[in-house]
Amino acid sequence: MERYLKETRMINYSDESIQNLIKNRGWKELDTYECLKSIYDFVRDEILFGYNVDDNIPASKVLSDGYGQCNTKGTLFMALLRACGIPCRVHGFTINKELQKGAMTGFVYKNAPQNIFHSWVEVYFEEEWYELEAFILDKNYIDRLQKKFSDCSGAFCGYGVAVKDFRNPVLDFNRNNTYIQSEGINQDFGIYDCPDNLLVEHHQEMSPLKAFGYKHIGRHLMNHNVKKIRNK
Repeated sequence: MERYLKETRMINYSDESIQNLIKNRGWKELDTYECLKSIYDFVRDEILFGYNVDDNIPASKVLSDGYGQCNTKGTLFMALLRACGIPCRVHGFTINKELQKGAMTGFVYKNAPQNIFHSWVEVYFEEEWYELEAFILDKNYIDRLQKKFSDCSGAFCGYGVAVKDFRNPVLDFNRNNTYIQSEGINQDFGIYDCPDNLLVEHHQEMSPLKAFGYKHIGRHLMNHNVKKIRNK
């Protein structure tokens, strides 16, 4: 398990802001289950769903941003877990861009890659690996989506969600896997010790022009859309 506890450039849990957060929340004073559950809830609901400047930013930057998506929130989640002695790893995928329709709109959606880089975190607890993905979207955002699409009682794909049961997605960790985008997965890259290694081999494929447009225009429009949904 040692390799699943290592600090890396991205999983920079020695950073003062991360250490202060852990101390203030008292996570190291909890038993392992309560610590894991509390960190999971924090990353899901207090780090809001949103789009950062890049996937390769360190955990401390995600924390200071206060928002993130699958890859960036996952980096912070892993940093907090490892800092508290809980082994974890990352599993890489791509998802179909239809899953993002609604969060992405107009020319942003039209120009987005068909396959969007995605990952979830796997946590080793009580001699079992748990697949945790539903920390990506904060509950407030999901609640607003469910009200917006109150007539949907089955599968749903869009706005950052891809689930079989839109009314009852598995969001909470209680010794179980959690998913929120898994139904949109179309390619599996496998398991890696850390996001640093995953991103060396796999990352979002975009032309330099599209990457510039995403960083300076697209992600701001997407964050605006997400905030509108959450605040309605």
